Amino acid sequence: MNMKNFIVTNLVLLSASLYTTCVAQKSEISNKNLTTIISKNFSDADAQYKIMMKELPKGRFPKTFEHDSLETSGPGWWCSGFYPGSLFYIYEHTKDTTLYNEDLRKLSELEQEQYNKTTHDLGFMMYCSFGNAYKIDSNKQFKNILINSAKSLSSRFNPKVGCIKSWDSKPTDFLVIIDNMMNLELLFWATRTTGDSSFYKIAVTHANTTMRNHFRPDYSSYHVVNYNPETGAVQQKRTAQGAADSSAWARGQAWGLYGFTVMYRETRDKKYLDEANHIADFILNNPSLPADKIPYWDFDAPNIPNALRDASAASVIASALLELSEYNNEMRAQKYIDVAKTIMLNLSTPKYKAAIGTNGGFFLKHSVGNMPEHTEVDVPLTYADYYFFEAMNRYEKLFGNKKKGLK
Repeated sequence: MNMKNFIVTNLVLLSASLYTTCVAQKSEISNKNLTTIISKNFSDADAQYKIMMKELPKGRFPKTFEHDSLETSGPGWWCSGFYPGSLFYIYEHTKDTTLYNEDLRKLSELEQEQYNKTTHDLGFMMYCSFGNAYKIDSNKQFKNILINSAKSLSSRFNPKVGCIKSWDSKPTDFLVIIDNMMNLELLFWATRTTGDSSFYKIAVTHANTTMRNHFRPDYSSYHVVNYNPETGAVQQKRTAQGAADSSAWARGQAWGLYGFTVMYRETRDKKYLDEANHIADFILNNPSLPADKIPYWDFDAPNIPNALRDASAASVIASALLELSEYNNEMRAQKYIDVAKTIMLNLSTPKYKAAIGTNGGFFLKHSVGNMPEHTEVDVPLTYADYYFFEAMNRYEKLFGNKKKGLK
């Protein structure tokens, strides 16, 4: 090598080294900024949920805040577990015993649902609440409630269909929604805890049937699949909350991403990792995904770019991507982490984050519940808060455990 080439080569290497150093320094600053924002967010969430706590009547759970009024539900509503679950995430960060005591109070009002066999949402209701409680305090009462909840959920499984029924309907219908992937985590917990493999087998069978019938060639998902309960044959594929039967309802895509990430965690079967990655690719490479990564309520909404955003879908996506990053190679993992960080940073701005004392005590604004039915449109939603708190909690744990992997 002549002197000229030697100098050029070393200048290139030096430039690359300086660039890498600058990127690393910038990433470190970015991580420090985000962890500071997360700390502030949990502090603000503590204040907000104390406001909400004072407005909640006995036996009622928050749903949304609309028309200057806090809307609540009884314990049997599918969202009832998110409020106590959110309290646990906030308590885990702030150690505020006021919230912990409120949590125990609401759990006592929710425990009756362990025997509820009329809903597929016991994972949302019981695992997001009692599951988080059990991680903090592994007492026998919480354990038994979760086991009974798993038994109740399992009662809705039809072996001919290979799925857990979502919505009760006429006898000739067996309706399954993509959301139901979120309830399988409770069943995996039950098998680990009791040694009874029947819960595990139901979860795996449900996931396999969903993989086969809910997803299109581009890995977008239908919302609802209607099976024949006697033969298991698919009778219809449609939407309930999306823009059209053929559209990609944003939160539905998020449920699928999260659900198949859990499937890989619990089974280590690579087909579930592949499925989760394919769903992630559909979401992240979608031309309708805005630059701030907060999706429109449907990726095929008719009035994009003027369509409403859905902070709840964004929160679920961020939380799922952070876990999914741990199961992938460095390049893919970094992409997932970067998107999750972008989502969390944007949800932490005043555009989406409510000022303390507003929004009925909810943390996030601008979610969409059911656009076709004109219910809970552009409002705060309890599950948007829950999955945002979970995403921030996961980021903190990931940053602590994998500092070099977070760039």
